[in-house]
Amino acid sequence: MQHQYVERHSGRVCTEELLADPLVRWLYHPVREHAPSLFRLFTGARASAALAFLQYDSLLARRLDEPLATMQRLGIDVNECLEAPQSLRSPRQIFERKLRFEECRPMVESAETVVSPADARVLVGSLKENFGLFIKGKFFDLDELLGEQGDWRGVFAAGDFAIFRLTPDKYHYNHTPVAGRVIDIYGLDGCYHACNPAAMVREVTSLSRNRRVVTIIDTDLPGGSGVGLVAMIEVVALMIGRIEQCYSSRGYADPQPVEPGLWLEKGQPKSLYHPGSSTDILLFEPGRVRMASDLLDNQQRSDVFSRFSAGFGLPLVETELTVRSPLAFCRRRRP
Repeated sequence: MQHQYVERHSGRVCTEELLADPLVRWLYHPVREHAPSLFRLFTGARASAALAFLQYDSLLARRLDEPLATMQRLGIDVNECLEAPQSLRSPRQIFERKLRFEECRPMVESAETVVSPADARVLVGSLKENFGLFIKGKFFDLDELLGEQGDWRGVFAAGDFAIFRLTPDKYHYNHTPVAGRVIDIYGLDGCYHACNPAAMVREVTSLSRNRRVVTIIDTDLPGGSGVGLVAMIEVVALMIGRIEQCYSSRGYADPQPVEPGLWLEKGQPKSLYHPGSSTDILLFEPGRVRMASDLLDNQQRSDVFSRFSAGFGLPLVETELTVRSPLAFCRRRRP
């Protein structure tokens, strides 16, 4: 079964080449319900780390004789790399590559524009019932996703959200979607479910049960984006070892931990996934943002075969967009 998405800049309908798709579909097949111990083993930290080692760090994967050919086969534009492409001689180095993002991922200057935190495929929705974007209980459970620390659940109830799915070939630095001050950051332990669409449909709300880092940003400050409180949740998936917080206000220079009180400029590198597929989630307070119209239009298309649409029984077509590109716009500032 294929899975398609819409490429934002061209409008093309593309078919995704899903990594290890037969294995993932077997693992998440209903038959595994009769072998829960095996399923927990495969989605646990040790199995995820072992798979990542075999894929990115083993002797077989340690050195690439033809890095340029490897990157071209993966669809990576080598001209975007900050380092010389020939120097990226292992799968891990390719995965953790840096971009000349100021040139290759230009950003809208408007302070009130929320930008994408990643090169990813995105779905947008709302937790507000009787609203056109209402999608509840499909990808995450809000209470479970945010946990009890800080009790931020009430702030984002009935708000809007965006889910960004990063595939293994993507640039895996996360960038700040808004400007504002960090008022809370904490980690939550969990599993390592795959972010393959088949797995996400079968294992409903798996994103709120994976290991993750939650960052709460206050944008209602002088110099901020003016879209209220924003939760940025970085979610690990199969083969992700860890999430490194490494914010830098100038390129990738002088990275520092993300801590409460830190001011974040919009569009700057914030964190790095080590390595594999992964997911970002943004949560917004009710009524504070308006999602980009092209993302909404693409999501409703009936001529694109999406596993999410087929699995959940409603139009859910992803749009592939680039980091720092427009995602949403300020609907109203707080008085």
